Amino acid sequence: MKYPKEYLDEIKSRLKVSSVVSRTVNLKKRGKEFVGLSPFKNEKTPSFTVNDEKGFYHCFSTSEHGNIFDFLMKTQNLKFGEAVKSLASLAGMQPYTFSKADEEREKNREKYSLIYNKYVEYYHNELIDNENSKNAVEYLKKRKISIEQIKKFKIGFVEKNPNFFETLKKDFEEKNIIDTGLFYFDEKRKKYIERFRERIIFPINNISGKPIALGGRTIQNTNYLAKYINSPETIFFKKGSNLYNLDFVRKLSNKVSNVFLVEGYMDVIGLSNNGIENAVANLGTSLTERQILVLNQFFEHVIICFDGDESGYKAALRAAESAIKELQPEKKISFLFLPDNEDPDSFSNKKGKEYFLNYAKDNSISIHKFIFKHYSDQTDNNPSSLAIFEKKLRSISSSIKDEFIRKYIIEYFLEKISDLTPYSNNRSKFKNKKSRSLNSTKKHMDETKSLSPIELKEFSFLYLVLDNIELVKNNTKLIENVKIFTKENKLVYDEFVNNLKNKEEFSFDNLSIDKQLIDRIFKFASIKHIVKKNKSNDQQILDLLEEIIRDLKNYELEFRIEQLESKFSKDLSESTFNELRELKKLQKTN
Repeated sequence: MKYPKEYLDEIKSRLKVSSVVSRTVNLKKRGKEFVGLSPFKNEKTPSFTVNDEKGFYHCFSTSEHGNIFDFLMKTQNLKFGEAVKSLASLAGMQPYTFSKADEEREKNREKYSLIYNKYVEYYHNELIDNENSKNAVEYLKKRKISIEQIKKFKIGFVEKNPNFFETLKKDFEEKNIIDTGLFYFDEKRKKYIERFRERIIFPINNISGKPIALGGRTIQNTNYLAKYINSPETIFFKKGSNLYNLDFVRKLSNKVSNVFLVEGYMDVIGLSNNGIENAVANLGTSLTERQILVLNQFFEHVIICFDGDESGYKAALRAAESAIKELQPEKKISFLFLPDNEDPDSFSNKKGKEYFLNYAKDNSISIHKFIFKHYSDQTDNNPSSLAIFEKKLRSISSSIKDEFIRKYIIEYFLEKISDLTPYSNNRSKFKNKKSRSLNSTKKHMDETKSLSPIELKEFSFLYLVLDNIELVKNNTKLIENVKIFTKENKLVYDEFVNNLKNKEEFSFDNLSIDKQLIDRIFKFASIKHIVKKNKSNDQQILDLLEEIIRDLKNYELEFRIEQLESKFSKDLSESTFNELRELKKLQKTN
């Protein structure tokens, strides 16, 4: 049974070809394309290219050519269904199941898509060609929206007394038409009414570029009508999972690293009208984590730019507390606040592209700095207020999913909070009083910070060995085949073991290594303080030695597991998986 085209298109839309290929091929950026050594033959000069914009790879030395599905099938010897499952998982999508319910759903999706296409095309043409749409055209002209932008965004206009429901009934069942959310039933008039009548309509496309919903803007000056409305959520349209203009903007991700996230359709179109193409809008709801995740797939930097009024600021704060959860290493989220009563559309129209981009560059504030500034501005300088302030920031930072980002954000928050406390002025006095007595300790601590945990563990192992020569000579098997990771420590270990085997009497003078390496071990081995208390107890020393050797073996095990996990993420081979599973079993027993 065939996979639905819509499902396959969704996978391709979510994954760049370069991100899939780079898992097995080392790619380098060259202009609009990426190049690398061919995965299909051994070569020294790169002949393999990837083009994200066109969605394919090509190998000039073998003539191999295809999309992401072809690449997995050819490089990993997978069947098409296996490649689809693997890439769907990578794209964060549920595996497709071929049940009767799924088949029915897919048929309904196709009908849904056809209805929206017909609706959008019809009313787009009505805006351009029908005299009854002249008020809408005049409105767009006042907003400085050109005919090119009208065509690019497929903007339309629904007249006052439309009757497109009857037109659609000729080709589609009534239930399918109603399921689109384009119409609602008027109980008084006992007929279906168009939801977007007397409104300019903005098609909301899915990531593949097909219309799945509409936004509508009234051109009447009335208080009883909402200025903007959106399609209701349907089985095929979820507001929190989609973004206006994402289908177009994602294709720019090879050219630009950042994207502007704005509040409305007119902001996106206004920026585009002024040459700023990389803008998307959320759909009349609060920003969701899902929307940030989608943008992170394509862009390194999301700049959230809401209106420069009180409601825009409040929306920005809600967005910040939601978006920070999805902050990732190598990704950035910033906020741009425009002057009072300006929005991206009006500001770019007044100032132009270059001024807007320079303003964004100079005035964007990182998400964590924005959150801190907002809550610090709400805080009184008293213990109760500061306690509430700290509790709130701890709560926000604990919601961050990435553990490394979470660590550094909370450190930033706490460091900034400490600057606000009334005791901060006394700390320097306290430090000055203690500084002389702590100088040597501080120097030692600073030196220790530059050493890795495994290096310090190796120092303790080597210290025990070198400080208990006679005991070790009687238990040589205990220290054989110990894996030492640090280059300098391995020199000491290898030289010691060789001397122990080849010399009747061991002497430090016989070691053909720099004596500073020995001094370093004796200086930084943290276990020496414990050994001094147990110097006369041989069994205690052997127990300590066994414990450290076990720690070193566990580290070796973890290191090997990390290597295999990295390998498995690229080759997905069964042999790698089995080896990984056995090592993890061994890790548990240790």
